[in-house]
Amino acid sequence: MYLQHFHLAQPPFSLTPNTGFFFGLAPHVEALQVLQTALQTGEGFIKVTGEVGTGKTLICRKLLNDIPERFHCAYLPNPYLSPSELRWALALELGLKYSADLDQQRLTTLIQQQLIALSAHGHSIVLVLDEAQALPDESLEALRLFTNLETESRKLLQVVLFGQPELDSRLQQTQFRQLRQRITFSYQLRAMTPDETRAYQAHRLEVAGYRGEGLFGARESRRIARAARGIPRLINILSHKALLLAYGEGAARVNLCHVKGAIKDTQDADKGLFPPWWFGTFGAVSLCLGALWLWLARGLA
Repeated sequence: MYLQHFHLAQPPFSLTPNTGFFFGLAPHVEALQVLQTALQTGEGFIKVTGEVGTGKTLICRKLLNDIPERFHCAYLPNPYLSPSELRWALALELGLKYSADLDQQRLTTLIQQQLIALSAHGHSIVLVLDEAQALPDESLEALRLFTNLETESRKLLQVVLFGQPELDSRLQQTQFRQLRQRITFSYQLRAMTPDETRAYQAHRLEVAGYRGEGLFGARESRRIARAARGIPRLINILSHKALLLAYGEGAARVNLCHVKGAIKDTQDADKGLFPPWWFGTFGAVSLCLGALWLWLARGLA
C-alpha cells in the first residue's frame, strides 16, 4: 500500500462514507441546510436525490450525527421492506418491546401511542430512509399514512427520503400524487466542478495526514474530474488508483500518465479524449471555417 510512501496515516480515498472526511462541498452543505430547515419547521416529508455516488449516504450520516438532541431518529439503511416489515422496523427503532405474534393492527396502534408519548416528552421523531427508491409501492403508501398522525401544531412523524433519481420518476406516477404533494422540501445533488474536485482531493489528503506539496496537479485533477463526471465516488476510485500507480513507479507525485492508467482501469470512468464542451467548440469552429470557404469560393468564381 502507498500510505508510508506518501506519509499518510490512513487511506485518503476510501469508499466508506466516513463523516471525518466531510469536506463541505457546496451541494452537500446546501442539502444539509435544506434538511435542517425542513426538520426545524416540522415538515412531514423531505427528499434528497442524486445519482449513484454523489454522497447521499455521507450526507445522511452527517445529518444523523449532527441533529439536535430533541430529535429522536429512526434510521433504515435498507428500505426494501413490505408494509408489515416496515412497521416492525419502525417499532424497533422507536424502542418498542413487543411479542412476535402481535397482529398488524395492534402493532400500528402501539407505534401511534409511542409517537404520541415521545412527542409529549418534547421529542421530534424523524424516520430517515436511505436508498428510498427501493421502497415497494405498498410501503410508500404505508409510510404516507403514518405521516397523517399529527397534533394541532406539528406532525408526529417526519420522514427524510434519500434516493436515486428513480425515486423522482416513481413519485410522478398518479398513484403517489398524495405523497408527492406532501414533500414540501427537496434537494437534488449535482456533480462536482473541476475546482471543487481539486479542493476535495487536497482536503481528503490533509485529513489522511499528508503535509507535503500537492500530490495532484491542476491538470491531473481536471482530468479526473472529467473522467468521473464530477461524481465523488468515482473521483475517490480514480484518485486511489492513480496513487497506486505513482507508488508503483516510486514517483513523488501523480502525473497525467498515472491518471490515464487509472481511467483505463475503471469501467465507469468516461474515457473520452475530449471534454463535452470541446465538441461544441469544434462544431462552431467548423461552421465558421465552412462559411469562410464558401465565401472565398464565391469570390474566386
